[in-house]
Amino acid sequence: MALPTLSPGAHFRAALAAEQPLQIVGTINAFSALLAERVGFRALYLSGAGVANASRGIPDLGTTTLDDVLTDVKRIVAITELPLLVDADTAWGDPATTIREMIAVGAAGVHIEDQVEAKRCGHRPGKQLVPAEEMIARITSAVSGKTDADFFLIARTDAVAVEGLDAAIERARRYADAGADGIFAEACADIAHFEKFAKALNVPVLANITEFGKTPLFTVEELRGTGIAMVLYPLSAFRAMNAAALSVYETIRADGTQRAVVEKMQTRAELYEILNYHAAEQQLDAIQNP
Repeated sequence: MALPTLSPGAHFRAALAAEQPLQIVGTINAFSALLAERVGFRALYLSGAGVANASRGIPDLGTTTLDDVLTDVKRIVAITELPLLVDADTAWGDPATTIREMIAVGAAGVHIEDQVEAKRCGHRPGKQLVPAEEMIARITSAVSGKTDADFFLIARTDAVAVEGLDAAIERARRYADAGADGIFAEACADIAHFEKFAKALNVPVLANITEFGKTPLFTVEELRGTGIAMVLYPLSAFRAMNAAALSVYETIRADGTQRAVVEKMQTRAELYEILNYHAAEQQLDAIQNP
């Protein structure tokens, strides 16, 4: 008899127990997931901004749809067994359906946030929050949509920048009481804020260490001392890829050749190794030439 396999949510919980704090790295597509897996990360992340910017080429202002996100989720989970945490924005007006759909396609968890539907980047000005009661209703609906008890539901609060630290922690307490498995403390500008969140709550807390935002680039060691359970790097590789791609395009356009930037490129051999290309080619040969 085959042994039962762990669900993606259970895989995420196992990773959370094994690595403290758990580093969760952003992947904008399936190949990025292979790269992250190769260097030893235990958990992956799909950013809403990544879907908007990379897949659709638009600003992340709440205009991506559930289907947009599910498309990228399916591609990533099809290529790696690492658990994938997904940015579900405000859950598109139907948290229960959002959770069911995410579980169905193989996501390990999501975070939903307490901004209004026309949300903004968590590190931009002008954010508007829904009342705590409305966010609690989102969480309650999301919990009701769980078809896997291990699916990991994180409630993100943007209240630190809007209402202050104490109000944000109070919101987070209520969100955890409503059934959130973890809390995403967005846009904390001081490491002491993370420590206060972690000490005040009885669920794991996530620190979003995104570049060019309100939160300094704290190290894992610094955050470990605060009691933070998860450290998120949502778009680091994406930003590096964009800068590298722009440099290559500029060079080719200016020089009429890519010779000056070839040394910066991944080689064909390196690409094939990551893709396990030669084994796949041999399988194709066996089918075509039995």
